[in-house]
This record gives sequence, structure tokens and C-alpha cells, in this order.
Amino acid sequence: MTKNNDLQIIDGWLAGAKCVPSPNYNERPGNAPVDLVVIHNISLPPNQYGGPHIEALFTNQLDANAHPYFAEIADLEVSAHFLIRRDGNLIQFVSVNDRAWHAGRSVWCERENCNDFSVGIELEGTDVDPYTDQQYEKLKMLVEALWRYYPSLSPDAIVGHCDIAPERKTDPGPAFDWQRLSELLGRDQLRLSVISKE
Repeated sequence: MTKNNDLQIIDGWLAGAKCVPSPNYNERPGNAPVDLVVIHNISLPPNQYGGPHIEALFTNQLDANAHPYFAEIADLEVSAHFLIRRDGNLIQFVSVNDRAWHAGRSVWCERENCNDFSVGIELEGTDVDPYTDQQYEKLKMLVEALWRYYPSLSPDAIVGHCDIAPERKTDPGPAFDWQRLSELLGRDQLRLSVISKE
């Protein structure tokens, strides 16, 4: 049962979120259940916040000449399902019913290609800058909406990009407070899988 301030996903799209459709997606293979949430971070240019560049990257409109770093990534075809800005504003790029291109080469519980069965959430941030209260609160609400939409999602199946691609990725980094997210979700006794790797 949803409360008035709960987020709600309808036909794969989050009601009330800013919708910026990305062309970088395809169908999920077969009838595999969606049973993993992957948390990432992103800042464009690196270590800078705000501006249109993340949306431009995920919609293949990033100007390679706008910053030296952009020349390295402008031709990438990538996306995530969601982006949570520093102020808590939430943007959706791909329907959760579809396969966003966020994880790359990845493995979780001996299953490869995590894009096939996961939802990718980008937090505007870096590995070392503390995430904001607004981001944690919006992430909590988004995860709860995903739980309601996908009964196949286990409360423990929330990981960082670093956990499914440890040789390539470090995000969301040591700045991300997994215990805080666990407690916000009411899981202080049943800890998230990434915490239990201690």
C-alpha cells in the first residue's frame, strides 16, 4: 500500500520524475526477473556538479569540445535508469522495464551481464565527496518504489558498481554510507549484501 508521499512506478516510469529519454537501451533478455539494484556515481566534468552534461552524455549529445575530458567519453553509448542530483531532483532516462547500459562487464552471484537483470541508479557525486541528505532520502524512496514494482527484488540485493565490476570500477566509493541507507530502509538488522562483505 502506498502513502501519499511515496514514489510510484507506472508502466516502467516513475511518476513525477523528470523524463529525459535515452536512446541507449534495449529489451531485457527473456523473462529474467529484475532482482538487483546497482548504485553508481557520476560528475561531469569530473568533480563538478550541476549543468547539463550528464543528461547530454546519456542522450548522445555531449559536446566533445566543451571540456578536455569530454573528448574521451563523447562517443560512448551509455545510460542509467535514474539520476539523483545533489539537490535530490530525480531524472529518469530509461524505463525500468528495459535494459539500460550502465554496468558494462559485470558479475553478481556468478551471473554475468548485470544490465540484463538490474536497475542502475546514478548519484551525482564522486567517490570522496559526501552525498547529500536529499540524495539519501530520494534514494530511499526510489528503492522502496522499486520494491513495490518488482516483488522479485530482495531487500539485500543492492550493490555498488564496484561490487559487480571490482577490477574496473570504484563507485559509489567510500563516501557512500551503506549503513545509513540500510537504516533508512529499515534494514539495520537485515543488512544490505554489500555491508555483509566485511
